[in-house]
Amino acid sequence: MELRTLRYFLTTANEGNISRAADILHVTQPTLSRQLMELERELGAVLMVRGKKGVTLTDDGVFFRQRAEEIVELADRAEKAFAERDNAVSGIITIGATEAVGSRLLAKIMKRFSEKYPLVQFHLYNEMADNIKDKMDKGLIDIGLLLEPVDTTKYEFIRLSQKETWGVLMKDTHPLAQREVISVEEISAYPLILPLRENVRAEILNWIGKEERELQIPLYYTLLSNAVLMVDAGMGCAFCLDGALAIHSSPSLRFVPIVPEHTTRSVLLWKKNQLFTPVTSLFIQEINMLKNESRESE
Repeated sequence: MELRTLRYFLTTANEGNISRAADILHVTQPTLSRQLMELERELGAVLMVRGKKGVTLTDDGVFFRQRAEEIVELADRAEKAFAERDNAVSGIITIGATEAVGSRLLAKIMKRFSEKYPLVQFHLYNEMADNIKDKMDKGLIDIGLLLEPVDTTKYEFIRLSQKETWGVLMKDTHPLAQREVISVEEISAYPLILPLRENVRAEILNWIGKEERELQIPLYYTLLSNAVLMVDAGMGCAFCLDGALAIHSSPSLRFVPIVPEHTTRSVLLWKKNQLFTPVTSLFIQEINMLKNESRESE
C-alpha cells in the first residue's frame, strides 16, 4: 500500500466523485478507478459504493478513511521535519487543548516562543481529553493541555498552579440563579447537563451521592461551548468549571459555584521517550523554563 494510493482514496472520499477527484489529482478517471479497486482488493473490503451521482463510503470505508488520514498526516509531518532540519528554527507544533483557565498560561508560552522563533507555526485543536490523549499516543498531537484527573503514566507533565472551581451554569431565570453558592443536593433536583468524560462524570456523581438513573440528565457534553446553547435554551443546568470561556458567552447565563467546594488543575503533558522534531523539543524546553512562573501566577 503506497502513500499515493492513500491520497487517491482520501481525495475521492472528500469529493464524493471519481471524476472530480481525478481532475484534482491530475490523473485519468480510469487510472483512479483502477487504483481504488486495487486498494479494495488488497484490503479485502469494499470501501466505496459507486452510483450515478458519485461514490458513498461503506462502514469499512469510513473506518479506513480515518486511518488513512492519520497515516498521511504522519508522513507529511515526517517530510517537513527533515526539510526543516538544516534551516532556521521553523516548523509546526501541534497542540490539543480542552477548555480550561490553563489556556491563558499556554497562550503566554506560545506568544513568547513565537517572538523568539517567528517562523514557527502552531496548530491548535480544541478537543475533549480522551481524543487528545488518543492523538498524542498516535503521534498526531505533540502536546496536550488537559484537566485533571489525568492518568500521566505514559507522559511527562507539568501541573499548572491555577485552580479551577466546579459550579453550575444556569439561566438567570432559574430559581437558584441568584444564590452565591449552591449545594449539590439542591441542584440535583433539577435537570442536569453533565460532561461525557467518564472519570469526570463519575466524580460529579460521587459528589451528588446518587446514580445516574436517579437523576434527570437530558444531555451529556464533550465541549462546554456546545452545551452552553442547551443551557441557554432551558434544557438544564450544566456542571462545569469557572475557567471555561464559554460560560461568559451569553448575558442570560449565570455560573454559581457548588458547595462543598471542588477544584481541579490543568496539566501540560507530552509522551515519554517520544522523538520530537527539533522545534517541538525547543518548545518543551520553554514549558520547563516557565514551570516556576506557572507556580507563582496563581
